[in-house]
Amino acid sequence: QVQPVESGGGLVQAGGSLRISCIVSGRTFSLYSTAWFRQAPGKERDFVAAITWLGGQTFYADSVKGRFTISRVRSDNTVYLQMNNLKPEDTAVYFCAAPDAGVVAGSPYSDEYNYWGQGTPVTVSS
Repeated sequence: QVQPVESGGGLVQAGGSLRISCIVSGRTFSLYSTAWFRQAPGKERDFVAAITWLGGQTFYADSVKGRFTISRVRSDNTVYLQMNNLKPEDTAVYFCAAPDAGVVAGSPYSDEYNYWGQGTPVTVSS
């Protein structure tokens, strides 16, 4: 089993920055990648970014490219999402997720991810 736990969400003004974290515990040696998704009220869960643990290859949704940066610290089993120039439309609950082996790194499909955290809310005020 793999258990992601998110933290760091909060309230920020438009144009501001926030960094959220995800600590992954359990059978982390089997992980190839980890991703961030977000879900706004009344909307579906959308892919935000993903990173591979070994090579650090990154993947981003078009809506966050140039503003968000995903990174990882392998020794701490932690994935970060640095969010800059935040917009009100970035308001959502942000989830950390990890897939079992065999899923293509950077997959934007939430149903391919087996392990999910509880989410951390991010609110961007205008």
